[in-house]
Amino acid sequence: MTDQLHGDGPERPARPAPVGYSPPAPAAAPPPRRRLRPDLEIKDAGEVHRGAHPGDRYVRISARTDIRGRAPRFEGWTAREPEPPKTAAGRMGRAIKRALIGRPLASSQAIHERLTKVKALAILSSDALSSVAYATEETLLVLVLAGAGALKLDLGIGVAIALLLAIVAFSYRQTIFGYPSGGGSYIVASDNLGPIPGLTAAAALLIDYVLTVAVSVSAGVLALTSAVPALVPYTVPLGLFCILLIMVGNLRGIRESGTIFAAPTYLFIGAMLLMLGIGFVRAFVLHDPAATGVPRPFNPRDYGVPQTLGIFLVLQAFSSGCSAMTGTEAISNGVPAFKPPEARNAATTLLWMAGLLGTMFLGTTILAHQYGLVPAPSGNPSLLSQLTEEVVGRGWFHPFYYVVQVATLLVLVLAANTSYADFPRLASILARDRFAPKLFGFRGDRLAFTVGIAALSVFAAILLVIFGGDTSALIPLYAVGVFVSFTLSQAGMVAHWRRERGRGWATKAAVNGVGAVATGIVAIIAGATKLISGEPLFRAFGHNVHAGSWIVIVLIPLLIALFLAIHRHYARAAEELAAETPVDPDAIRHTVIVPIAALNRVALQTLAYARSISADVTAVHVDEDPDAIAALREAWGRKAQGTPFLRDVRLVTIESPYRALTGPLLAYIDEMDRHDPADTLTVVLPEFVPAHWWEQLLHNQTALRLKAALLFRPGTVVINVPYHLERGSALGKARAGAGARRG
Repeated sequence: MTDQLHGDGPERPARPAPVGYSPPAPAAAPPPRRRLRPDLEIKDAGEVHRGAHPGDRYVRISARTDIRGRAPRFEGWTAREPEPPKTAAGRMGRAIKRALIGRPLASSQAIHERLTKVKALAILSSDALSSVAYATEETLLVLVLAGAGALKLDLGIGVAIALLLAIVAFSYRQTIFGYPSGGGSYIVASDNLGPIPGLTAAAALLIDYVLTVAVSVSAGVLALTSAVPALVPYTVPLGLFCILLIMVGNLRGIRESGTIFAAPTYLFIGAMLLMLGIGFVRAFVLHDPAATGVPRPFNPRDYGVPQTLGIFLVLQAFSSGCSAMTGTEAISNGVPAFKPPEARNAATTLLWMAGLLGTMFLGTTILAHQYGLVPAPSGNPSLLSQLTEEVVGRGWFHPFYYVVQVATLLVLVLAANTSYADFPRLASILARDRFAPKLFGFRGDRLAFTVGIAALSVFAAILLVIFGGDTSALIPLYAVGVFVSFTLSQAGMVAHWRRERGRGWATKAAVNGVGAVATGIVAIIAGATKLISGEPLFRAFGHNVHAGSWIVIVLIPLLIALFLAIHRHYARAAEELAAETPVDPDAIRHTVIVPIAALNRVALQTLAYARSISADVTAVHVDEDPDAIAALREAWGRKAQGTPFLRDVRLVTIESPYRALTGPLLAYIDEMDRHDPADTLTVVLPEFVPAHWWEQLLHNQTALRLKAALLFRPGTVVINVPYHLERGSALGKARAGAGARRG
């Protein structure tokens, strides 16, 4: 044995009773509230508290005599916000965390973190609204492959997408009232279609949320580099910085992130509507000579392999333009985040979002067609940048151009906030249902799902680096997942209305049925037309592997398999949580083993503790030196003469010629377990604890190694008896002083 197990410090007096403690008078009534230490307090009996949800109330009842009283009692405690750390490093870390994240919030403050309709439109609709910046361009990037004649179809495709948006919006409006507690696709599909469709929707949504962050950030950086071409080489670092910024903003909590992100969203809405209004006046009232509706000259070969105009190409352009609809489900997913009445406020916000999105998308498509704009082959400048330049001009004398670009940059970057609102919430629901690690259900200091926010940031950053921040390369992966979740959600609502059969159920089911069919067709089109697209990602087996929707199609079943594996683990763990020790206290018979290295103060205090819980105590000493073993036996005999309880403790010595410690000790424990299988085997470990972290380097970690080895032994209880070196510390001096006063 070594000093980590038994300690090598000097002996010290027995631990005194807490300073200032005196037995309570039995007849005295307890005070209504008293502070026991800075971060704990006993709550008043009958104190009423608000819960985390509207209408929740609970009463904390404390029937007690005293913390040290012996009468049966219930005692309610509440943890207060911790006091500042004692060390300089701890205080600095706390200050940095407070500056970035803010002060911790109590769970009861969750109701105050709800969103108004104005903030909810900014925090839950920024993804959908910002897609105006690239949806029209993605449609034209497909049509240009068939030449100038194909560009005339962009208006018809834009109208079809706007109609689909209206269908989806009204379908999700019904979902809000059908599931006022939050009608995410996972919940709706699981409740009405079964676990596998629900997990399919969850997997598709999680992938889509990661893609939303990557696409939104890359498109936002494109808006910046369109205005400042010198920043093009820094596309990826700028994107990573934006992801970090959004992550920190969301870690501050829902309400604060809504406050932070509201201004850019409304700046973008105002700038876009003003720009479109000016454009329509110039094109259709003032008859701008540039607004002829004739496409600008271009070479289809600059955009890839030229194609013949056909139904497949039209469908591919349509599915690319449907990227404008990503994020429309976010409001129905986040109904609980609204202020009361939640469902009504969410439904109103959804209609606002759909109206604004449809107006801006159709307006951009019509003006781009009227001015004959064609996407740049290199992707820079963006189509929206070209349109803004045509409408209001560009340069120092045309500052509104830069207002639109800055607003576009901000809203695209912050559009990722929709994913930061929904990804952590969905992951926490999966964790609640035991399909994801329980860590995803953890709420941080600001009541945000910290682990989900961090995971989303890491996945999006990896995706951004792999694709080099290229928006067009990411778009082919984008629409499949979201439309799969749309379809499953709407199909689930059809089953919901058929089962509930309330007033007007047939009409409601028909609306959701139309939505399910429409989004299902789009999901199939998006998956088929974007199966392989973009530049090669890597080479495998001598062939280039291209990006495309196949990545999402492969990832969805893999994620489902992962969810099911996690669920099986939790189910198996729950089944195997049978008691390994008796649940009747009277049936427990302790066999206590205490490893010791020397007969010093640490060993004696540990043996005394062990003797207090059982009469069957064995001290075990492992050593390679027979002379050391003989010396310990002699010291034991002498000590037992003046220490009565040692006479009831067996001493077992094990000679270890190969200098092993853990192996011989575990072998002895196994033998004891086989000899008395009905007994509860308890190993009491003396552990030396240095006063400073760096002193750990001066001592080995024998106790830690033994604990690690014993951790995987079923039915074995491990107890630590620490020995703290406190001389010179404030606590040590206080205890020494208290002991001296008692003496």
